[in-house]
Amino acid sequence: MQFGIFSVSDITRNPVTGETPSEAERIDAIVRIAEKTEEVGLDVFAIGEHHNPPFFSSSPTTLLANIAARTERIILSTATTLITTNDPVRIAEEYAMLQHLSKGRMDLMLGRGNTGPVYPWFGKDIRKGLALALENYNLLHRLWREDVVDWEGEFRTPLQGFTSTPRPLDDVPPFVWHGSIRTPEIAEQAAFYGNGFFANHIFWPAEHFRRLIDFYRQRFAHYGHGTVKQAVVGLGGQAYIAKRSQDAYKEFRPYFDEAPVYGHGPTLEEFSSTTPLSVGSPQEVIDKTLGFHDTFGDYQRQMFLMDHAGLPLKTVLNQLDLLGEEVIPVVRRELESRRDPESAPAPTHAGLVTAKYGDKPARQPRPNANRGDNVTGASPYQDSEVEADYPSLF
Repeated sequence: MQFGIFSVSDITRNPVTGETPSEAERIDAIVRIAEKTEEVGLDVFAIGEHHNPPFFSSSPTTLLANIAARTERIILSTATTLITTNDPVRIAEEYAMLQHLSKGRMDLMLGRGNTGPVYPWFGKDIRKGLALALENYNLLHRLWREDVVDWEGEFRTPLQGFTSTPRPLDDVPPFVWHGSIRTPEIAEQAAFYGNGFFANHIFWPAEHFRRLIDFYRQRFAHYGHGTVKQAVVGLGGQAYIAKRSQDAYKEFRPYFDEAPVYGHGPTLEEFSSTTPLSVGSPQEVIDKTLGFHDTFGDYQRQMFLMDHAGLPLKTVLNQLDLLGEEVIPVVRRELESRRDPESAPAPTHAGLVTAKYGDKPARQPRPNANRGDNVTGASPYQDSEVEADYPSLF
């Protein structure tokens, strides 16, 4: 089981002080939050992708590469990478490079994005968002698995004899999650490819997400990737923790009341009682998080949103201390004791390498300098000793 922090990269006015941080301050803060995520013993840090104010993370791979250089252990991911408005060729190249720079400590979550104006900025039509997501991922999936790709579709120019570089580390593509708030088609896409499904699990009651996850698990088994227990599921979540429950509600209330995403609606008490939002003492957050297992069964990744709604950096870092020191160790032990031995392990690069090669050495692609431009459709990579010894792998 993996636990981590995700951010949507919002720049929101602090309702207590009335101050709005600059982009520079928020970018510096998010790097510190990622470092703190590792310091307190969590497993994953993820950043969203946005191309419009009031968000700053328009280049997740640049940010995550910087964080990779500052950390040693945590997995770096996205929340999400826009499979609709990004060119899948660029996604293939940029995230393969991140995979190399992080030595495999990365994966990514793909999603359609829910900010309508972004689509025309990149020459896309939001009314074709689902078709774009399906076609673009089909190409991305192939670019990471085939040295040479011939491809033709509706939304971009055809490819002939194309090789995406660099090739994935160890010739093993990054693990892919497909993220959704409400779309069964994305759960179907995740199941079709045998990828992970990440249920956003914020804002809406848990029953809504259980229907999506149950559907994904059934379809995962339908496509022959394993049993329903072996499907790979991630959950989002939000938390605000204080030593005493009443202090948590008192401290978080002004941020909740003014937050663009859920302020000016139900009260904090109503929202936290009917949605996955966890506000309270460490024990209350432990109990609510364990309740997710009661609802969904075994799952592989739990992420928390903690830097939203204008919370200052000092408060976020304190929240991470409480989460990492008082909540996650208890939840981790309890969920491990409940885990069905048939359920899938949490995804890692090492696990993917073992699944592909067993105890054999991994393939390390090396361009064949003697072939020049590839005009024949043959692989532009020379056969390594591994390929010669184990041709059935390739």
